[in-house]
Amino acid sequence: MLLTSTGGASFDLNLPNQQATARFAADVACALEPGDLVTLSGDLGAGKTTFARALIRYLAGDDAIEVPSPSFTLLQTYELPRFPLTHADLFRLAGAAELSELGFDDLPENAVVLMEWADRAAGLLPADRLDITFTLNPAQGLEARDVRYTGYGAFAARAARIGRVRAFIDACGYADAERRRLQGDASTRIFERLTHKDQTMILMNAPAHPDGPPVRDGKPYSAIAHLAENTVPYVAMAAGLRERNLSAPVILHADTAQGFVIMEDLGDERIVTGDPPTPIEARYEAAVDALLSLHRRRLPPAMTVAPQHEYRLPRYDMEAFLIEAELLLDWYLVRAKAPAGDAARDAFVALWREALAPAVEAPATWVLRDYHSPNLLWLGDRFDIARIGVLDFQDAMIGPPAYDVASLLQDARVDIPEAMEVALLSRYVRARQALDEAFEAASFARLYATLAAQRATKILGIFARLDRRDGKPQYLRHIPRLWRYLQRSLAHPALAPLKDWYATNVPAPDGV
Repeated sequence: MLLTSTGGASFDLNLPNQQATARFAADVACALEPGDLVTLSGDLGAGKTTFARALIRYLAGDDAIEVPSPSFTLLQTYELPRFPLTHADLFRLAGAAELSELGFDDLPENAVVLMEWADRAAGLLPADRLDITFTLNPAQGLEARDVRYTGYGAFAARAARIGRVRAFIDACGYADAERRRLQGDASTRIFERLTHKDQTMILMNAPAHPDGPPVRDGKPYSAIAHLAENTVPYVAMAAGLRERNLSAPVILHADTAQGFVIMEDLGDERIVTGDPPTPIEARYEAAVDALLSLHRRRLPPAMTVAPQHEYRLPRYDMEAFLIEAELLLDWYLVRAKAPAGDAARDAFVALWREALAPAVEAPATWVLRDYHSPNLLWLGDRFDIARIGVLDFQDAMIGPPAYDVASLLQDARVDIPEAMEVALLSRYVRARQALDEAFEAASFARLYATLAAQRATKILGIFARLDRRDGKPQYLRHIPRLWRYLQRSLAHPALAPLKDWYATNVPAPDGV
């Protein structure tokens, strides 16, 4: 139940027993991000420490981990798989002035803080936080509690999401399923593995996100770049890929209005191995063959996703290509302290417009757009192209087939040796030539180099943006690899003018 409160949104919940409390703790844990603050309120014995213990054990993946009350130590820090967590009890504090003496200034970076008796820190709490208030409910039993949880500031929408995802899981018949959050990607989506009666499934929680400010012709970046606004494209493309014998997940349940999908679990086996990951060439060959199986077909620009409801893929047009490339100007060059002036920007756009013209005019197919190792699984018990599990395609478009080939063979997160790239590209070209006498290898090679360079340019900007805007510096470690791929692609003779522009205007990253 939604209640409005000053500065936030509140929701009421009844927890009849400790099992329900543990389930609620898991629901909250799945919503937490590094740096979050959760305040726990309620009288002595109301259940604050019981909830905290359940949440910490869930995040630790260990029901037996010792979680003492921090009533005497005041602070207790746990190094957990997703982030460090500090459990604080301010009951014995006389006031907010004593907080600095506790060591709050020395907490681990990006630690989640669970704070009991947060009223002792009144006036010092950040605007964005989650407050959970526990009240005894003796009429229901000794273990029963009433809960009101309130999301303040930016946490208001996330608090609402906690209840909605729980309602969706329950409505699908998985109320008692175990939830385990999986490592996420660069988007706002959250993925979990649900385990229910020895069956595993994947939950995708994809909240709608605001479009952002207009950047061109009154349109936001997401509209110009044709980014998916909801989960309808994912559901449509999953069905379309499976109809063509590719192993996209079976959609088991979906609420496209709210952005929830429960789908088949394809496992965890990748097409790479080790840490840092290295490509397994035979699996990359299978991934190339899976693309070939799509590119040899006539693929429809629209698909039926429900009775009388059709989803039409957007076209990868010139404006989408250009707005993506300009991320380099807006984020990478700014981070490198080498912003481009107006003349340099105009030249950049003009050069890319000329280079990309053949890509816009090329015969088109489905472009999955993120066809690379993080989104590809190895299904060794299946056959032929079905051995490649395909996960991420909600931003799919109609465009040049060379794009996904470049995405695979110049993987932003994996070092693909140049000799392997050439061998795999040759495998693709030979197969296309065998299927189509009109296929021109030289024209395709030019498109491949152009789109590989455009993609590297875009991702350099995205990774700089993730660091500067979103506080995700972990993506910066991939920038030297992207730079090497970019130089590899710009070496194509057709891209010589662009190569000169980059040499003049774009500083190489550290470590190259």
